[in-house]
Amino acid sequence: MAEVRIMVGGRQYAVHCRDGEEGRLHQLAGMMSDRVQQVSNGSSGLTEVRQLLFAGLLLADSLSEKSAEPAAPAQPAPEPEDDPAVLSALTELAERIEALGDGLAAQLPSA
Repeated sequence: MAEVRIMVGGRQYAVHCRDGEEGRLHQLAGMMSDRVQQVSNGSSGLTEVRQLLFAGLLLADSLSEKSAEPAAPAQPAPEPEDDPAVLSALTELAERIEALGDGLAAQLPSA
């Protein structure tokens, strides 16, 4: 566990995180601090706790809006003729299957 000191709303906090996640924690703290600054600019006289509350609500609102957006349509699979390498591989495979079929047919007794 790593101990990280982050700044949110002009105040330093010591928090623990998994090793290797320190950078991400600083990034998230920066997002939170930006929202605290936005709240304090819009409403003076709020206590620190209320600033953090409203900052959290702003972040939750952003997250809610993102999850409500329709997902981007999936990219359709490329057609084989669009990719020469795929077309070549499919042609080679088809030729091999035909050769196997011809070999098996030659081994069957005539009717």
